[in-house]
Amino acid sequence: MEPIFMMVAMLAIFYFILIRPENKRKKQAQEMRDSLKKGDTVTTIGGIVGKIVSTDQNTIIIETSEDRVRMELTRWAVSTVGVQTGEQPENAKKEKKEKKEEAADPVNEIPAPEKEEK
Repeated sequence: MEPIFMMVAMLAIFYFILIRPENKRKKQAQEMRDSLKKGDTVTTIGGIVGKIVSTDQNTIIIETSEDRVRMELTRWAVSTVGVQTGEQPENAKKEKKEKKEEAADPVNEIPAPEKEEK
């Protein structure tokens, strides 16, 4: 009886930790791809950024630059809506720089030797 209970418990833990969150992410991605509309700025899985010009059942056409370069892509190739950048905001850059400077400052104080008690 106890080994069966342990197997069921392990399967339940496996489901709630691995399977359920993955299904939730897939559902959110599918909803995002289904809600694409003309005028949205998207980033593809390959990193191409463009503005949607027209949509179809399974494909979208994006315009990638001011030169009106157009590309036809399948909907599943869209990674995110909006521009995805690796740049940090200015405040985060300043804080990171300040932390580096604080860590680089040498310590000028010499600790006093400890006295041994007898």
